[in-house]
Amino acid sequence: MSGTTPDATGATSATPKRQRRGDTRQRIQEVALELFAEQGYEKTSLREIAERLDVTKAALYYHFKTKEDILIGLFQDLQRPIDELIEWADTQPRTLDTKREILRRYSVALADVAPLFRFMQENQATVRELSVGETFKDRMIRLIDTIKEPDAALTDQVRCTSALFTMHAGMFVLRDVEGDPEEKRKAVLEVAIDLVTQAHSGNRPS
Repeated sequence: MSGTTPDATGATSATPKRQRRGDTRQRIQEVALELFAEQGYEKTSLREIAERLDVTKAALYYHFKTKEDILIGLFQDLQRPIDELIEWADTQPRTLDTKREILRRYSVALADVAPLFRFMQENQATVRELSVGETFKDRMIRLIDTIKEPDAALTDQVRCTSALFTMHAGMFVLRDVEGDPEEKRKAVLEVAIDLVTQAHSGNRPS
């Protein structure tokens, strides 16, 4: 015999422990998000998450002590590219091309975490009460500042804010609309870019 024994998932003891732990943590987050979406955050227990995963609660506690810990981990996956985008924007000239690129990159970041963002949209009251809600709000304010001029007219401030929330709403509203997801993403992005373009140029409707 080789001296390796299969575990409950079929992996052998030769599999690097760090890799297994990372895979388990990610799987917990994925399953938890599925349950949060199905029955709501408040109605989902750690026990149910463990049962869906077919692991013990002790195994779940090894990675996450509370449901909020799971959400925090999920939000980090969304916040990391936003933080990187804000850092990048702060090093760029405040040109229209820069602002358009910010929106393009943000659109891709949202698409990469679509299930989490849909959860946020459907559970806004819950998210606001958690620490992750306040953290995300702060990042949205910082992101808006990267596409909004400091002395912008109120109407143009609204346009820039609306550009981001158009992208948020588009992910939520258009999910039930027939069509290719990538085409829908591009359509929402085009509307957002139009709003920021108008705000940047100072155009006003006649």
